[in-house]
Amino acid sequence: MQVTNEFLQNLRQDYKSASLDESDVDQDPIVQFKKWFEHAVDAQIYEPNVMTLATADKAGRPDARIVLLKGVDTDGFRFFTNYLSAKGKELKRNPYAALVFFWPELERQVRIEGTVEKLDKETSEAYFNTRPIASQIGAVVSPQSQIIPNRTFLEEKVEDLKAKSGDKSVVKPAHWGGYIVKPTRIEFWQGRRSRLHDRINFELVKGSWIKTRLAP
Repeated sequence: MQVTNEFLQNLRQDYKSASLDESDVDQDPIVQFKKWFEHAVDAQIYEPNVMTLATADKAGRPDARIVLLKGVDTDGFRFFTNYLSAKGKELKRNPYAALVFFWPELERQVRIEGTVEKLDKETSEAYFNTRPIASQIGAVVSPQSQIIPNRTFLEEKVEDLKAKSGDKSVVKPAHWGGYIVKPTRIEFWQGRRSRLHDRINFELVKGSWIKTRLAP
């Protein structure tokens, strides 16, 4: 098979597994997100908490990558990372982000926009301490997003810290912790036939969620 423009133009799937009506969607988008997330878990989707995180630098140039959702409540959506990484630096300059969840088996996506804040040190430490020791060590030794000479450089740093820590947990480094995306917009997208998808949108207006339908 050769990937050509013609091949890509004809690569399509007609979605038909479900529909989404305004009456089907909870008045609270966080509650609705949790319902859809539970459906994704029950459907045994591989890593249902995978989400695309989009940020922008000070010049407004977009950047995106995959991260993992590690908490959701009425305040927003949580994830953890290296504060000195590219995304950490971008969020420091421009504390706004977008998230996208896509569950192809359910023909669904959720799009989220909002402001971003760091989680407090205690919350970040509590989560860090639940991680496997190997993951803790990786967070300590990896200068995320920086240029390194080769993989051996990382592996040697890992082995050195392993020798020092033994089987004990390591201390969370100051440059690592959590963020919370506080949503101002949440959209629920359900694939439909002939690209006439259902899109139910929530906008936060003066502290209240306003629900509307968007054209596909």
